[in-house]
Formats: sequence, structure tokens, C-alpha cells
Amino acid sequence: MKDKQIVLGICGGIAAYKAAEFLRLLVKSGANVRVIMTEASQRFVGRVTFGALSGSAVWTHMFDGSHDGFFRHIEWASNADAVVIIPATANVIGKMAHGIADDCLTTFILAVKAPILVCPSMNVYMYENSIVQDNIDRLRLAGMHIMSPSSGSLACGQEGIGRLADIETILEQLRGLLAPKDLKGERILVTAGPTREAIDPVRFISNPSSGKMGYALAHAARRRGAEVVLVSGPTTLSVSESVTVIKVTTAQEMFDAVMSQAETSSVIIKAAAVCDWRPAQYFEHKVKKEGRSQQLDLEKTEDILKKLGEAKTDQILVGFAAETENLSENAGAKLEEKNLDMIVANLVGHVDSGFGADTNRVMFAYKDGKSESLSLMDKNSLADIILDRVLQIKKGRRVGME
Repeated sequence: MKDKQIVLGICGGIAAYKAAEFLRLLVKSGANVRVIMTEASQRFVGRVTFGALSGSAVWTHMFDGSHDGFFRHIEWASNADAVVIIPATANVIGKMAHGIADDCLTTFILAVKAPILVCPSMNVYMYENSIVQDNIDRLRLAGMHIMSPSSGSLACGQEGIGRLADIETILEQLRGLLAPKDLKGERILVTAGPTREAIDPVRFISNPSSGKMGYALAHAARRRGAEVVLVSGPTTLSVSESVTVIKVTTAQEMFDAVMSQAETSSVIIKAAAVCDWRPAQYFEHKVKKEGRSQQLDLEKTEDILKKLGEAKTDQILVGFAAETENLSENAGAKLEEKNLDMIVANLVGHVDSGFGADTNRVMFAYKDGKSESLSLMDKNSLADIILDRVLQIKKGRRVGME
């Protein structure tokens, strides 16, 4: 998103206030944003809000007396990398579907060649109206991208589909429209999150993994065109509907799911933090403090990464190593022992890096003996760099075969 030129079109619906938060996310992502507001939208949220958040003047009238007013729609359209209409009302959807250009937003839309993401929001009966649905279909046929609204309680008090899609989901969709499709044709298997090994019905052994790194990888791979299967331990995270998700709890469940998908995957990225041990005995009822030994017998779980390394043919296999000391040595040993093409290693225990954090500081080690260290960065950015390195490995293999 950094330095991308995004035009945000805001229409007159109650969800217009959510556009302000969406604009904040765009700016936080490094995008340059221009805002166009319809006359009706200004009845819900003032132009000053969007001007302050975007850092530039908001366009509200086709003929506003400025020197560039007559051709501004052409200039903005020519420079846009993408356009987002949020919330897209039935009125503006109808105008766009039939080429009506009677204000600055609809006039601008007719000149746009960049991807347009339309995010409908309205009453459930309005959204389900056959005329509105026909207009949405016309927009799809014209090459526009439609973000389906969600279902729930509406501002009018009714229940049903018509709520504006979650703004984080809209942002992810926008990232996908802007991303290069350099992973098209790849089938990427990603694991994420922790596993849990039950002691009794109320206790389990686990670790602090949040799953953020694995989910970031799944998102990044999907937006770059790959078919993605995500095997996830218990987390609170969500992922795009276009990603196939297999939810598991235990290390054995993760082993079974991964091995069932490994053979048909071209790239496997093992980012999950799998428990190495599980209780040797599961107690059917809650273990009381009294009357039990304080010793808990453990047994090893399946080593998923090692099994993948033994079974792999031409897949690229990427592992992760969370270490507390001797990072380079331990990562190198794991790389060789598990037959990996690449390992991503970091020291855990830091507030800004590792389990639960939104950022990470890692080193990469490769099968050919090379390594590189990266500075602190957010996990979304790191996910794209990891995928860049995967592509470099694939390219190196092709060169070696020629």
C-alpha cells in the first residue's frame, strides 16, 4: 500500500462514518488518499473530518470555482492506482451501472481505468431488490469488484444482509487488487497458531503463539495469486473466504491435516508453534489437587517438520525456529536436520518480536549456507519478504535445471 494513490468515494449512507476509520487505515498503511464526497454523504459526516485524516482538500462539487475543477476528474482518474466506494448506496450503484454522471464522484468513475472496489451498504430489502441486484451484476460485468455486505443488525432496526463489510476485510481486498500475481499457479500450504494438548477437561499444555505470522503469510500468498490452504491451531484471527482453512487443536490433528495436503502443495510454510510434548495420560475428569502426584508424565508428539522433510519431493519447505539463545547455530542445525530449503528464526521473549507481537525481527538461513538478518518490521511486511525469498529459491532451481 505504501505510496499507492487511492481515491476514496463516500456516498450518503449511515455507514459513511466507517469510511473515516477506513481512511485512517489507508493512511497508516502508507497510501496517499484523495477523497470525493457526494452531497448526501455530507449530511452524515463532515468534509473537515476527511480532509484532516487525508491531509488534503476533499472534493465535493463538480464546479467549485477552483482552476482545475473542469478537468480534475480526468487528472484524479489518470493518477489513481485504485478506487474504493464506501459505502456504496443503491442510488450511486444505479448511476454507475447506467453511466450517469451528474456529480463529481460519478463523473470521475467514468474516467477511471484502475481497479474499482464497490462496497455496498443499505437496508436488507433495498439490497435484495432485483433492480439493485441487476445493477450490481452490471458493475461486475463492467469489471468492477464488489465487496459483499455482511449480515446482522441494521441501522433501521431490521436484521439481514446489508451491513458494510468489515473495514479490515475491505482493506485486505484492496491489497489483493494492488498486489502482483506472481504466485499464480502455486498451491501453498501454511500452518499457524499453537496446538493444545489436554491434561483433563479443563487444563492443557500449550504456548503463547497468536498465529499472526501464519495468518499474515496466508493473506499475502492469496493476494499474490496462490491457492492457499491454512492449517490453524486455536486462534482468534480470521482469514479471507478465498483461503481454505482447516482448524485443528492438537499436534496429532495438525500432523494428519498437514500430511493430507503436503503432496499436492508446491510450497509448504510451517509457521505453527506445535507442542513437542503431550501428557502420556488424559484424565476423563478434572484432576483434584489432593490425592494426585505432582509429577506429569509426558510423551513426544509427531515431528511434523521432520516428516515433511523426509517425504518432500520437489516442494519448497520453509520452517520457523523460535529460540532463546544461540540463534544462528540452532537455526542452522534445524535447517539441516529437517531438510529445509529455508528457515525463519527469531529470538523470543522480546516485547516487539516473537509470540503475540505485531512485529518481528528475524534471520533467514538457506540450504546453500547463506543467511541474512532483517530489521524489525510488521509481520505483514515480513510475510511478503518470505514469499519473495520463496520465489527466488524457485527461480534458482529453474536456473540450475537449465
